[in-house]
Amino acid sequence: MRIGIPKEILSEEKRVAATPETVMKYIELGFEVAVEASAGEGISISDEEYRMAGADIIADTVRLFKESDIVLKVKQPVFNQKLDSHEVNMLRDDSLLITFLHPAAPENHDIVKRLRDKNITALTMDGIPRISRAQRMDALSSMSTVTGYKSVIMAANKLPTFIPMIGTAIGTIKPATFLIVGTGVVGLQAIATAKRLGGVVKAVDIRKDACTEAESLGAKVVDFDIPQELAIGKGGYAKALEKEWIEIEQRAIAPHLEGADVVILSALVPGEVAPILVTEDMVSSMKPGSVIMDVSVDQGGNCEATEPGRFSRRLGVHISGIQNIPGRMAVHASWLYANNMFHYVDNLFKNGVETLDLEDEIVNSSLVTHHGTIHHEGALKAMRTNLSN
Repeated sequence: MRIGIPKEILSEEKRVAATPETVMKYIELGFEVAVEASAGEGISISDEEYRMAGADIIADTVRLFKESDIVLKVKQPVFNQKLDSHEVNMLRDDSLLITFLHPAAPENHDIVKRLRDKNITALTMDGIPRISRAQRMDALSSMSTVTGYKSVIMAANKLPTFIPMIGTAIGTIKPATFLIVGTGVVGLQAIATAKRLGGVVKAVDIRKDACTEAESLGAKVVDFDIPQELAIGKGGYAKALEKEWIEIEQRAIAPHLEGADVVILSALVPGEVAPILVTEDMVSSMKPGSVIMDVSVDQGGNCEATEPGRFSRRLGVHISGIQNIPGRMAVHASWLYANNMFHYVDNLFKNGVETLDLEDEIVNSSLVTHHGTIHHEGALKAMRTNLSN
């Protein structure tokens, strides 16, 4: 079985799905490994380092995809402008793809259908369940740690004001106020980073335990009283709320937007489209020059005004729909992701390099397409919703 590691081509994406260290581990398991030339240049890893680890270096992208039984990527397949071909079309029929697919996001539905039609077995790294056995494979948590940190740094760079309180000879400049919506791994790291920079931090989450963790880091929690059986799903993740509760949450958030300098939106339901928690009308109440970092954009986004893939300015507010924030801190992000990926593949082929264990709980939870069928419940639900609208 041959594993192929292509160079990522999504804009500003510098991560890579394998390091020389994990290449050696795959070879020890019995796989052959091929790496596209210059795949590691974004994290300063040379082709020679991959070659020394035992990988074949292939300069021809089409050949790499064609000769790979398994393709390991960081982000979903996209159109390759240089080759005038979509990466899905370059995948060999009946091959295996493992990457972050975000299959419930509307903009990825066409990709999922293409994978189905090519009989690709596709597995998504954002579908790994939160169980103890899966911790070493949990790329979503790893990338969320990076995202929480980097989103605050990016917001600080965009913000036209200081973040900490600054004393000057002519008066004191007040600290910036952060509103963190969603205090999972992303939100908690964002809180910690904003506090280190000297910001005043407020936080919102529908889960009481998550609010307690936010408070422990120094955030002031915005009251939002909801029955916990409605808020908490499997594994402690947030559960999708009915429309009436979404509207109640929007009303709870709205007054705190007016005084916020930075808003980090990271409220997600695993495998489903992200809830809209900030409407365009709510954006209009914010201060000119303030910043929204909508880091849930890979699953549709929490802000109605977000434009996926870019920074935009709407109603005087800077709104980030950047989709690959971890790719902007690629060295540590790649090290984390490559090791998560290795442990995932090791578990997937625990019965031998020729045998997929699709009955495994972790694998089954992350299965998107197989044998010409879409299996991912979140994607199917989102597709049905789109058809009914």
